[in-house]
Amino acid sequence: MQSPSHQTVPRAAIAASTLRHIGIAMGFVLAAVLSQPEAAAAEPGLPSTALHVVASTNEAIWNGVAVDDAGRIYVSTPRWTGAHGPSVARLDARGKAEAFPDARWNAEDATVPLGERFVNVNAMHRDANGGLWIVDTGVSGFGGTVVPGAAKLVRVDLATGRVTRVYALGADVARAHSYVDDIRVNGRHAYLTDAGDPAVIVLDIDSGRAVRVLQDHRSTRAAEDRDIVVEGQVVRGPDGKALRVHADPLEVSPDGRWLYFAALSGPWWRIETRYLDAAVDAATDGERAQAVATIAAETARWADLPPVGGTAMDAAGNLYYSDLAHNALRRITPDLRTETILEDARLHWVDAPVFDSQGRLYLPVPQIDRVRLFQHGASRVQWPVHVYRLDGLPSGRTMKQHASERMGR
Repeated sequence: MQSPSHQTVPRAAIAASTLRHIGIAMGFVLAAVLSQPEAAAAEPGLPSTALHVVASTNEAIWNGVAVDDAGRIYVSTPRWTGAHGPSVARLDARGKAEAFPDARWNAEDATVPLGERFVNVNAMHRDANGGLWIVDTGVSGFGGTVVPGAAKLVRVDLATGRVTRVYALGADVARAHSYVDDIRVNGRHAYLTDAGDPAVIVLDIDSGRAVRVLQDHRSTRAAEDRDIVVEGQVVRGPDGKALRVHADPLEVSPDGRWLYFAALSGPWWRIETRYLDAAVDAATDGERAQAVATIAAETARWADLPPVGGTAMDAAGNLYYSDLAHNALRRITPDLRTETILEDARLHWVDAPVFDSQGRLYLPVPQIDRVRLFQHGASRVQWPVHVYRLDGLPSGRTMKQHASERMGR
Protein backbone atom coordinates (compact mmCIF):
# COMPACT_ATOMS: atom_id res chain seq x y z
CA MET A 1 0.00 0.00 0.00
CA GLN A 2 1.30 3.37 -0.93
CA SER A 3 1.61 6.09 1.63
CA PRO A 4 -0.97 8.90 1.39
CA SER A 5 1.69 11.22 0.01
CA HIS A 6 2.06 9.01 -3.04
CA GLN A 7 -1.54 8.22 -3.84
CA THR A 8 -2.48 8.42 -7.50
CA VAL A 9 -4.98 11.14 -8.40
CA PRO A 10 -6.93 10.78 -11.66
CA ARG A 11 -5.95 13.33 -14.36
CA ALA A 12 -9.55 14.40 -14.79
CA ALA A 13 -9.71 15.33 -11.13
CA ILE A 14 -6.48 17.34 -11.45
CA ALA A 15 -7.88 19.19 -14.46
CA ALA A 16 -11.13 19.98 -12.69
CA SER A 17 -9.31 21.15 -9.59
CA THR A 18 -6.94 23.32 -11.63
CA LEU A 19 -9.78 24.94 -13.55
CA ARG A 20 -11.61 25.52 -10.31
CA HIS A 21 -8.60 27.32 -8.81
CA ILE A 22 -8.02 29.32 -11.99
CA GLY A 23 -11.66 30.36 -11.97
CA ILE A 24 -11.44 31.45 -8.34
CA ALA A 25 -8.24 33.38 -9.04
CA MET A 26 -9.75 35.09 -12.07
CA GLY A 27 -12.77 35.98 -10.02
CA PHE A 28 -10.55 37.68 -7.45
CA VAL A 29 -8.68 39.54 -10.19
CA LEU A 30 -11.91 40.68 -11.85
CA ALA A 31 -13.34 41.79 -8.53
CA ALA A 32 -10.16 43.73 -7.77
CA VAL A 33 -10.25 45.45 -11.14
CA LEU A 34 -13.91 46.37 -10.82
CA SER A 35 -13.38 47.69 -7.32
CA GLN A 36 -10.71 50.19 -8.43
CA PRO A 37 -11.75 53.83 -8.66
CA GLU A 38 -12.75 55.04 -12.09
CA ALA A 39 -9.72 57.35 -12.29
CA ALA A 40 -7.43 54.30 -12.34
CA ALA A 41 -8.78 53.25 -15.73
CA ALA A 42 -7.38 54.58 -18.98
CA GLU A 43 -8.98 57.99 -19.27
CA PRO A 44 -10.41 59.17 -22.57
CA GLY A 45 -9.00 62.40 -23.96
CA LEU A 46 -9.47 64.61 -26.97
CA PRO A 47 -8.11 63.39 -30.32
CA SER A 48 -4.85 64.90 -31.54
CA THR A 49 -6.81 66.52 -34.38
CA ALA A 50 -8.35 68.89 -31.80
CA LEU A 51 -4.97 70.66 -31.59
CA HIS A 52 -4.43 73.43 -34.17
CA VAL A 53 -1.43 75.69 -34.83
CA VAL A 54 -2.56 79.33 -34.73
CA ALA A 55 0.83 81.08 -34.65
CA SER A 56 4.49 80.22 -35.17
CA THR A 57 7.87 81.91 -34.88
CA ASN A 58 11.47 81.12 -35.73
CA GLU A 59 12.80 83.98 -33.60
CA ALA A 60 11.06 84.24 -30.23
CA ILE A 61 10.33 81.96 -27.28
CA TRP A 62 6.67 82.80 -26.71
CA ASN A 63 5.75 81.80 -23.18
CA GLY A 64 2.66 84.00 -22.84
CA VAL A 65 -0.46 84.48 -24.94
CA ALA A 66 -3.66 86.52 -24.75
CA VAL A 67 -6.67 86.83 -27.06
CA ASP A 68 -8.97 89.84 -27.31
CA ASP A 69 -12.68 89.87 -28.20
CA ALA A 70 -11.86 90.40 -31.88
CA GLY A 71 -9.76 87.24 -31.89
CA ARG A 72 -6.43 89.06 -32.14
CA ILE A 73 -3.53 87.22 -30.54
CA TYR A 74 -0.89 88.78 -28.28
CA VAL A 75 2.34 87.04 -27.29
CA SER A 76 5.21 87.70 -24.90
CA THR A 77 8.72 86.38 -24.36
CA PRO A 78 11.30 86.75 -21.57
CA ARG A 79 14.57 88.30 -22.75
CA TRP A 80 16.70 85.77 -20.84
CA THR A 81 15.67 83.04 -23.30
CA GLY A 82 18.04 84.56 -25.85
CA ALA A 83 15.25 85.03 -28.38
CA HIS A 84 14.82 88.02 -30.67
CA GLY A 85 11.98 90.41 -31.37
CA PRO A 86 9.66 92.47 -29.15
CA SER A 87 8.97 91.48 -25.55
CA VAL A 88 5.23 91.91 -26.16
CA ALA A 89 3.67 91.73 -29.61
CA ARG A 90 0.33 91.63 -31.36
CA LEU A 91 0.13 89.31 -34.35
CA ASP A 92 -1.23 90.75 -37.57
CA ALA A 93 -3.40 88.85 -40.05
CA ARG A 94 -0.31 87.18 -41.52
CA GLY A 95 1.01 86.17 -38.11
CA LYS A 96 3.76 88.79 -38.06
CA ALA A 97 4.68 90.07 -34.59
CA GLU A 98 4.23 93.82 -34.16
CA ALA A 99 5.55 95.53 -31.02
CA PHE A 100 2.75 96.18 -28.53
CA PRO A 101 1.63 98.60 -27.26
CA ASP A 102 4.35 100.30 -29.33
CA ALA A 103 8.04 100.19 -30.25
CA ARG A 104 9.07 102.50 -27.41
CA TRP A 105 7.77 100.13 -24.75
CA ASN A 106 9.75 97.33 -26.39
CA ALA A 107 12.93 99.36 -26.84
CA GLU A 108 16.22 98.09 -25.44
CA ASP A 109 17.61 101.59 -25.69
CA ALA A 110 18.91 102.74 -22.30
CA THR A 111 17.83 106.29 -23.11
CA VAL A 112 14.20 105.24 -22.55
CA PRO A 113 13.43 105.41 -18.79
CA LEU A 114 13.04 102.04 -17.06
CA GLY A 115 9.47 102.87 -16.09
CA GLU A 116 8.54 103.35 -19.74
CA ARG A 117 10.00 100.24 -21.34
CA PHE A 118 9.94 96.50 -20.77
CA VAL A 119 13.04 95.02 -19.14
CA ASN A 120 12.01 91.38 -18.81
CA VAL A 121 8.38 90.38 -19.35
CA ASN A 122 7.43 87.07 -17.81
CA ALA A 123 3.64 86.95 -18.05
CA MET A 124 0.46 88.53 -19.40
CA HIS A 125 -3.11 88.24 -18.20
CA ARG A 126 -6.31 89.63 -19.64
CA ASP A 127 -8.88 90.84 -17.12
CA ALA A 128 -12.68 90.81 -17.43
CA ASN A 129 -12.76 94.46 -18.51
CA GLY A 130 -10.59 94.21 -21.60
CA GLY A 131 -7.35 95.13 -19.90
CA LEU A 132 -4.07 93.35 -20.57
CA TRP A 133 -1.82 93.14 -17.51
CA ILE A 134 1.86 92.75 -18.36
CA VAL A 135 4.26 91.56 -15.65
CA ASP A 136 7.76 93.01 -15.98
CA THR A 137 10.07 91.28 -13.50
CA GLY A 138 12.67 94.01 -13.84
CA VAL A 139 15.37 91.33 -13.81
CA SER A 140 17.78 91.74 -16.70
CA GLY A 141 19.05 88.15 -16.70
CA PHE A 142 17.99 84.75 -15.39
CA GLY A 143 18.87 84.41 -11.72
CA GLY A 144 19.94 88.05 -11.54
CA THR A 145 18.79 90.83 -9.27
CA VAL A 146 16.02 93.33 -9.85
CA VAL A 147 17.20 96.49 -11.58
CA PRO A 148 16.11 99.38 -9.33
CA GLY A 149 13.02 101.02 -10.81
CA ALA A 150 12.46 98.30 -13.43
CA ALA A 151 9.93 95.93 -11.81
CA LYS A 152 6.38 96.93 -12.68
CA LEU A 153 2.91 96.03 -13.84
CA VAL A 154 1.65 97.63 -17.01
CA ARG A 155 -2.06 97.65 -17.83
CA VAL A 156 -3.00 98.23 -21.47
CA ASP A 157 -6.54 98.82 -22.76
CA LEU A 158 -6.91 96.28 -25.57
CA ALA A 159 -9.65 98.33 -27.26
CA THR A 160 -7.39 101.35 -27.73
CA GLY A 161 -3.90 99.91 -27.36
CA ARG A 162 -3.08 102.59 -24.80
CA VAL A 163 -1.30 102.13 -21.49
CA THR A 164 -3.83 103.06 -18.81
CA ARG A 165 -1.63 102.64 -15.76
CA VAL A 166 1.84 101.61 -14.66
CA TYR A 167 2.27 100.15 -11.17
CA ALA A 168 5.86 100.53 -10.03
CA LEU A 169 6.89 97.65 -7.75
CA GLY A 170 9.28 99.26 -5.29
CA ALA A 171 12.05 97.57 -3.35
CA ASP A 172 9.64 96.69 -0.53
CA VAL A 173 7.50 94.71 -3.00
CA ALA A 174 9.94 93.43 -5.64
CA ARG A 175 13.00 92.65 -3.55
CA ALA A 176 16.55 92.30 -4.81
CA HIS A 177 16.18 88.58 -5.59
CA SER A 178 12.51 88.65 -6.55
CA TYR A 179 11.17 87.28 -9.80
CA VAL A 180 7.59 88.52 -9.96
CA ASP A 181 6.12 85.73 -11.99
CA ASP A 182 2.40 85.85 -12.77
CA ILE A 183 -0.81 87.70 -11.98
CA ARG A 184 -4.55 87.19 -11.56
CA VAL A 185 -7.12 89.95 -11.10
CA ASN A 186 -10.08 89.74 -8.72
CA GLY A 187 -12.24 92.86 -8.63
CA ARG A 188 -10.18 95.74 -7.26
CA HIS A 189 -7.43 93.40 -6.09
CA ALA A 190 -4.71 91.55 -7.94
CA TYR A 191 -2.52 88.69 -6.76
CA LEU A 192 1.00 87.96 -7.96
CA THR A 193 3.49 85.21 -7.26
CA ASP A 194 7.19 85.73 -6.56
CA ALA A 195 9.21 82.83 -7.91
CA GLY A 196 12.56 84.26 -6.82
CA ASP A 197 12.00 85.42 -3.23
CA PRO A 198 9.06 83.17 -2.33
CA ALA A 199 5.87 85.05 -1.49
CA VAL A 200 2.47 86.14 -2.75
CA ILE A 201 1.97 89.83 -3.49
CA VAL A 202 -1.45 91.45 -2.98
CA LEU A 203 -2.18 94.66 -4.90
CA ASP A 204 -4.93 97.21 -4.37
CA ILE A 205 -5.62 98.21 -7.97
CA ASP A 206 -7.21 101.53 -7.03
CA SER A 207 -4.58 102.85 -4.63
CA GLY A 208 -1.57 101.01 -6.02
CA ARG A 209 -0.62 99.81 -2.56
CA ALA A 210 0.93 96.33 -2.43
CA VAL A 211 1.92 93.99 0.38
CA ARG A 212 3.89 90.74 0.51
CA VAL A 213 2.34 87.77 2.33
CA LEU A 214 3.31 84.13 2.88
CA GLN A 215 6.94 85.21 2.81
CA ASP A 216 9.16 82.10 2.67
CA HIS A 217 6.12 80.04 3.72
CA ARG A 218 6.03 76.33 2.94
CA SER A 219 3.27 77.06 0.41
CA THR A 220 5.42 79.47 -1.60
CA ARG A 221 8.86 77.88 -1.28
CA ALA A 222 9.83 75.09 -3.69
CA ALA A 223 10.39 71.80 -1.89
CA GLU A 224 13.88 70.34 -2.12
CA ASP A 225 12.56 66.83 -2.71
CA ARG A 226 10.42 67.66 -5.77
CA ASP A 227 12.46 67.83 -8.96
CA ILE A 228 11.22 69.15 -12.30
CA VAL A 229 11.59 66.22 -14.70
CA VAL A 230 11.11 66.54 -18.47
CA GLU A 231 11.89 63.77 -20.97
CA GLY A 232 13.16 61.69 -18.07
CA GLN A 233 15.80 64.26 -17.11
CA VAL A 234 15.94 66.58 -14.12
CA VAL A 235 15.90 70.19 -15.33
CA ARG A 236 19.01 71.99 -14.07
CA GLY A 237 19.89 75.64 -13.94
CA PRO A 238 23.05 77.25 -15.33
CA ASP A 239 24.86 76.33 -12.09
CA GLY A 240 24.16 72.64 -12.65
CA LYS A 241 21.86 72.38 -9.65
CA ALA A 242 18.32 71.03 -9.93
CA LEU A 243 16.09 73.95 -10.89
CA ARG A 244 13.86 75.24 -8.11
CA VAL A 245 11.06 77.68 -8.97
CA HIS A 246 9.19 79.12 -6.00
CA ALA A 247 5.62 80.49 -6.10
CA ASP A 248 4.64 80.42 -9.77
CA PRO A 249 1.20 79.34 -11.09
CA LEU A 250 -1.95 80.78 -9.55
CA GLU A 251 -5.67 80.90 -10.29
CA VAL A 252 -8.73 82.59 -8.79
CA SER A 253 -11.96 80.58 -8.52
CA PRO A 254 -14.83 81.74 -10.77
CA ASP A 255 -16.69 83.20 -7.79
CA GLY A 256 -13.58 85.06 -6.62
CA ARG A 257 -13.59 83.33 -3.25
CA TRP A 258 -10.39 81.29 -3.48
CA LEU A 259 -6.83 81.81 -4.63
CA TYR A 260 -5.08 78.61 -5.69
CA PHE A 261 -1.29 78.69 -6.07
CA ALA A 262 1.87 76.61 -5.94
CA ALA A 263 5.58 76.41 -6.53
CA LEU A 264 6.17 75.10 -10.05
CA SER A 265 6.83 71.60 -8.70
CA GLY A 266 3.77 71.58 -6.42
CA PRO A 267 1.89 70.78 -4.27
CA TRP A 268 -1.01 73.25 -4.59
CA TRP A 269 -2.44 75.39 -1.80
CA ARG A 270 -5.43 77.65 -1.41
CA ILE A 271 -6.51 80.61 0.71
CA GLU A 272 -9.73 82.60 0.80
CA THR A 273 -9.19 85.89 -1.00
CA ARG A 274 -10.90 87.87 1.77
CA TYR A 275 -7.89 87.19 3.98
CA LEU A 276 -5.51 88.38 1.27
CA ASP A 277 -7.54 91.52 0.62
CA ALA A 278 -7.60 92.35 4.33
CA ALA A 279 -3.80 92.53 4.37
CA VAL A 280 -3.60 95.29 1.77
CA ASP A 281 -6.76 97.06 2.96
CA ALA A 282 -5.56 97.28 6.57
CA ALA A 283 -5.58 100.82 7.96
CA THR A 284 -2.71 100.38 10.42
CA ASP A 285 0.55 98.46 10.63
CA GLY A 286 -0.88 96.45 13.51
CA GLU A 287 -3.94 95.42 11.52
CA ARG A 288 -1.73 94.51 8.58
CA ALA A 289 0.55 92.36 10.74
CA GLN A 290 -2.48 90.53 12.13
CA ALA A 291 -3.87 89.98 8.62
CA VAL A 292 -0.54 88.59 7.41
CA ALA A 293 -0.44 86.17 10.36
CA THR A 294 -4.02 85.08 9.66
CA ILE A 295 -3.13 84.34 6.03
CA ALA A 296 -0.29 82.05 7.10
CA ALA A 297 -2.63 80.20 9.46
CA GLU A 298 -5.53 79.89 7.01
CA THR A 299 -3.54 78.74 3.96
CA ALA A 300 -4.22 75.05 3.41
CA ARG A 301 -2.92 72.34 1.11
CA TRP A 302 -5.34 71.70 -1.74
CA ALA A 303 -4.02 69.18 -4.29
CA ASP A 304 -0.82 67.27 -4.97
CA LEU A 305 -0.23 68.04 -8.63
CA PRO A 306 3.02 67.26 -10.49
CA PRO A 307 5.35 69.95 -11.85
CA VAL A 308 3.32 72.15 -14.20
CA GLY A 309 4.31 74.59 -16.91
CA GLY A 310 1.15 76.68 -16.75
CA THR A 311 -2.52 76.67 -15.77
CA ALA A 312 -5.92 78.09 -16.68
CA MET A 313 -9.26 77.87 -14.89
CA ASP A 314 -12.59 77.69 -16.71
CA ALA A 315 -15.96 79.08 -15.67
CA ALA A 316 -16.89 75.77 -14.02
CA GLY A 317 -13.86 75.86 -11.73
CA ASN A 318 -11.85 73.18 -13.54
CA LEU A 319 -8.11 73.81 -13.29
CA TYR A 320 -6.29 72.91 -16.51
CA TYR A 321 -2.56 72.29 -16.19
CA SER A 322 0.32 71.12 -18.33
CA ASP A 323 1.97 67.99 -16.96
CA LEU A 324 5.61 68.59 -17.87
CA ALA A 325 6.83 65.04 -17.39
CA HIS A 326 4.34 63.58 -19.86
CA ASN A 327 3.76 66.28 -22.51
CA ALA A 328 0.16 66.28 -21.37
CA LEU A 329 -2.71 68.61 -20.64
CA ARG A 330 -4.86 67.54 -17.71
CA ARG A 331 -7.47 69.11 -15.51
CA ILE A 332 -8.51 68.76 -11.91
CA THR A 333 -12.18 69.27 -11.17
CA PRO A 334 -13.65 71.12 -8.16
CA ASP A 335 -14.23 67.74 -6.51
CA LEU A 336 -10.55 66.87 -7.07
CA ARG A 337 -10.93 64.36 -9.91
CA THR A 338 -8.03 64.40 -12.35
CA GLU A 339 -8.81 63.94 -16.05
CA THR A 340 -6.55 63.73 -19.06
CA ILE A 341 -7.41 66.13 -21.87
CA LEU A 342 -4.62 65.35 -24.31
CA GLU A 343 -1.19 63.72 -24.39
CA ASP A 344 0.88 64.74 -27.39
CA ALA A 345 4.61 65.15 -28.07
CA ARG A 346 3.86 68.62 -29.44
CA LEU A 347 2.86 69.78 -25.95
CA HIS A 348 6.45 70.02 -24.73
CA TRP A 349 6.46 72.44 -21.79
CA VAL A 350 3.18 74.24 -22.37
CA ASP A 351 3.31 77.56 -20.51
CA ALA A 352 0.44 79.85 -19.47
CA PRO A 353 -2.60 78.54 -21.40
CA VAL A 354 -5.58 80.90 -21.72
CA PHE A 355 -9.24 80.66 -22.71
CA ASP A 356 -10.76 82.94 -25.31
CA SER A 357 -14.33 84.28 -25.17
CA GLN A 358 -15.57 81.18 -27.01
CA GLY A 359 -14.11 78.75 -24.48
CA ARG A 360 -11.26 77.61 -26.70
CA LEU A 361 -7.91 77.03 -25.02
CA TYR A 362 -4.73 78.60 -26.39
CA LEU A 363 -1.46 76.88 -25.54
CA PRO A 364 1.95 78.54 -26.00
CA VAL A 365 4.72 75.93 -26.21
CA PRO A 366 8.05 77.69 -25.48
CA GLN A 367 10.03 74.50 -24.73
CA ILE A 368 11.60 76.27 -21.76
CA ASP A 369 13.77 73.34 -20.71
CA ARG A 370 15.41 73.34 -24.15
CA VAL A 371 16.66 76.95 -24.13
CA ARG A 372 20.41 77.38 -23.85
CA LEU A 373 20.33 78.38 -20.17
CA PHE A 374 19.26 74.87 -19.24
CA GLN A 375 21.30 73.06 -21.90
CA HIS A 376 24.89 74.03 -21.05
CA GLY A 377 24.78 77.00 -23.42
CA ALA A 378 23.62 75.08 -26.51
CA SER A 379 19.94 75.56 -27.35
CA ARG A 380 17.91 72.44 -28.17
CA VAL A 381 14.76 74.36 -29.09
CA GLN A 382 12.95 72.72 -31.99
CA TRP A 383 11.90 75.57 -34.25
CA PRO A 384 9.43 76.92 -34.99
CA VAL A 385 7.91 77.69 -31.62
CA HIS A 386 4.12 77.33 -31.82
CA VAL A 387 0.98 78.59 -30.18
CA TYR A 388 -1.76 75.98 -30.41
CA ARG A 389 -5.51 76.22 -29.98
CA LEU A 390 -7.45 73.33 -28.50
CA ASP A 391 -11.03 73.00 -29.71
CA GLY A 392 -13.85 70.82 -28.45
CA LEU A 393 -13.29 71.05 -24.71
CA PRO A 394 -16.24 69.69 -22.72
CA SER A 395 -18.32 72.20 -20.81
CA GLY A 396 -19.72 70.97 -17.51
CA ARG A 397 -19.13 67.31 -18.42
CA THR A 398 -16.53 64.74 -17.51
CA MET A 399 -14.07 63.66 -20.17
CA LYS A 400 -15.68 60.20 -20.16
CA GLN A 401 -19.12 61.68 -20.89
CA HIS A 402 -17.60 63.89 -23.55
CA ALA A 403 -15.88 60.92 -25.21
CA SER A 404 -19.13 58.93 -25.23
CA GLU A 405 -20.98 61.82 -26.88
CA ARG A 406 -18.20 62.23 -29.42
CA MET A 407 -18.48 58.58 -30.38
CA GLY A 408 -22.28 58.80 -30.57
CA ARG A 409 -22.99 56.54 -27.64
